[in-house]
Amino acid sequence: MSITNIQQTSGLKRLFPLLANENVNMKKEIMAGITTFLTMAYIIAVNPNILSKTGMDAGALVTATCFSAAIGCFLMGLIANLPFALASGMGLNAFFAFTVVLKGGISWQTALTAVFCEGIIFIFLTLFKVREAVVNSIPENMKHAVTGGIGVFIAFVGFSGSGLVVLNESTKVSMGHFSPAVIISFIGLFLIAILDKKNVRGSILYGIVLSSLLAWGYALINPAHAKELGIYLPSGIFKYESMMPVMGKLDFKLFTDFKMFGNLFVIVCTFLFVDFFDTVGTLVGVCSKADMLDENGNVPNVGRALMADAIATTAGAALGVSTVTTYVESSTGVIAGGRTGWTAITTGFLFLISMFFSPIFISIPGCATAPALIYVGYLMLSSVKNIDLHDILEGVPSFITITTMALTYSIGDGLTLGILSYVLINLFYNLFSKKEDRRHVSWVMVILGALFIVKLLFMS
Repeated sequence: MSITNIQQTSGLKRLFPLLANENVNMKKEIMAGITTFLTMAYIIAVNPNILSKTGMDAGALVTATCFSAAIGCFLMGLIANLPFALASGMGLNAFFAFTVVLKGGISWQTALTAVFCEGIIFIFLTLFKVREAVVNSIPENMKHAVTGGIGVFIAFVGFSGSGLVVLNESTKVSMGHFSPAVIISFIGLFLIAILDKKNVRGSILYGIVLSSLLAWGYALINPAHAKELGIYLPSGIFKYESMMPVMGKLDFKLFTDFKMFGNLFVIVCTFLFVDFFDTVGTLVGVCSKADMLDENGNVPNVGRALMADAIATTAGAALGVSTVTTYVESSTGVIAGGRTGWTAITTGFLFLISMFFSPIFISIPGCATAPALIYVGYLMLSSVKNIDLHDILEGVPSFITITTMALTYSIGDGLTLGILSYVLINLFYNLFSKKEDRRHVSWVMVILGALFIVKLLFMS
């Protein structure tokens, strides 16, 4: 081999670390990729189900969800050489649909623009290595509170989707009737919980499949009542839905309206905050479980991993889906033996194949995706155990964050109130405390608190 060819090969390996792997157990990597896909494939059904409530085309969303996930997985595998899979994030899609569009009155096209802007900012934050400063500035308890709060919110959406929780003018919400949809949802939820306890891979997917089959069976027996419950039979099996109804629909008109621009700023910050810390937490947590951290306790190729996540988010918004992020379900593939980017690439390939089964995914009813939402909410809520609730200065803002996300039906409002309460409580405490007892409040938190005060006073 010539010197030029050697230099070209070396350059490619630096650009794509995946190519530097020599002794790779491809059988183990492929099986790990399949395992990861099975544990997160529920997003193919859940994401269109949530985003379509904004008026977006469900069929196009199935294709866009699969294609954007494939792009993210391929990027993670090629440039970071890590066994992590990406797809539209749970929680962020709920924030997109229920808070930004349905409650905020902003078009889904503008919401996609906010996600696109978040991705661009994320790219620059990664390029200029700002992430370390931001991560070190946000209190650990607040990070766990945001995750837990989103978990409660997602679970609430799931209970509503199942029909168990319904609107009540007197008490705001109340328990609904035990309809067939509610019963199906709980059968699916119990199956997921039992299978997960038994360490069965793909427990969430199995819960969705069983609930869907039960719902479709009910639709065959009682089609009229099933239609009232939002249950429909699949119109086919194989079909490719075009992404054109949602692809490239970014709308930058909001930048010309000062008041609406303020709302967009808060939305972008929320997307960025949640996506940023979800990604960092997933990378650190999964690498730690797999004993992949370096001698300094750092994630290998973390900059490249964050860049893959940022580019995937930007590309996903252009394709027509909410924020694409790294999935904690990747831990199942890591446990199965995945250690390189080939695991992520395998998962991405399976997402590509899934694009041609849109009729099945579109017809999956809310009572079948509700168990997944409720269980994912439970998994996210588990982060609350890491919050020091005995420390009032940390516990009260965390409590406010968690509860207000669900009670205001807004992840953004919960985040705003949580950060603002943290800054105010700690700053006022410092005013009446001795120097040695004062708490450190980072300038990042103070700036965010000031911006949120401006938002609440002048832009609400």
